[in-house]
Amino acid sequence: MEADGSIPSDLTERGLPLGVYPLASQFSDALFTTDADAIILSILGDTATTLYRHKQTGYRFYAADSETWTANDREWLKAHFSRTDLLDVSQSMQGLTKIVEKIQARTDVPILIYNVSSIIPGEAVYNYQGLDETYSTRCKRFNLALTDLSRQTGISIVDVDTIIARAGADRLKVDAMHLTPEGYRLVAEEVVRILGDVGVLPVVEEQPCVPA
Repeated sequence: MEADGSIPSDLTERGLPLGVYPLASQFSDALFTTDADAIILSILGDTATTLYRHKQTGYRFYAADSETWTANDREWLKAHFSRTDLLDVSQSMQGLTKIVEKIQARTDVPILIYNVSSIIPGEAVYNYQGLDETYSTRCKRFNLALTDLSRQTGISIVDVDTIIARAGADRLKVDAMHLTPEGYRLVAEEVVRILGDVGVLPVVEEQPCVPA
């Protein structure tokens, strides 16, 4: 919501290796200014990602791949920034609500938001007494809150949780967050189905199998 396309000069001058999260995309306002047939977002980042806040000016950014930075750059990060806490569910949904409202004030294109798979491969917890919140529990709370957001705003949910659970999460998940190629294909097919239902893409009817 705060991004206006301008990048703080101390970041541009630093030339940090941010991988697939370049500064141009982190500080972009293209989400609110670009004409599109549909907008697709995700809550994955809110469930698992923390940012760094500048100690003087307060701007925030994602220090991607910081473990690969030079020692000098890591010291600079430590000296000038503090790490933020993970968002709680209410903070996440408040932010998403503002984002959705800002988009809807400009355009009426469909907005799709991915939820997250709450099944963690290998996890077998059956008694939660004394435990801090597990990531699987956190995912479930975020997914339920996203359902409420859909009721309030009309956004469509790409139900990753159900898709992966139905097809077999232990087989389709590499770790807590990442899917196998087949898992990503199933999610992409659901996106196509939703976009067909809302009129963005033509609906492709399944052809009956004809015996040879």
